[in-house]
Amino acid sequence: MARIKRGTTTHARHKKVLKLAKGYRGRSSTNFRIAIERVEKGLQYAYRDRKQKKRTFRSLWIQRINAGVRLHDMTYSQFMNGLHKAGIELDRKVLSDLAVREPKVLEGIVNQAKAALK
Repeated sequence: MARIKRGTTTHARHKKVLKLAKGYRGRSSTNFRIAIERVEKGLQYAYRDRKQKKRTFRSLWIQRINAGVRLHDMTYSQFMNGLHKAGIELDRKVLSDLAVREPKVLEGIVNQAKAALK
């Protein structure tokens, strides 16, 4: 009978984990037992931070809008209230982009928001 060699699935699984652990320091990238712990933890961080990224960006957008609006003697909350009353539906991502790249356009929007508040 022909000889049967085993371990192909195990070898493939180990290879998959070690491939994910590429770039880790020390034995974390070469030793399977340690690498599997590091990879699992890394995947947990990745999952968590995909959610946190959304929070971080929203916070950044709000800061940019606030900075742009304060140049026209308004606060962020007043501006958002004015936008709502004026019926302007622009999301924070677009507004922050306007604040950074097109300050003149933002000025026009701020004027509309001010008019809606009066």
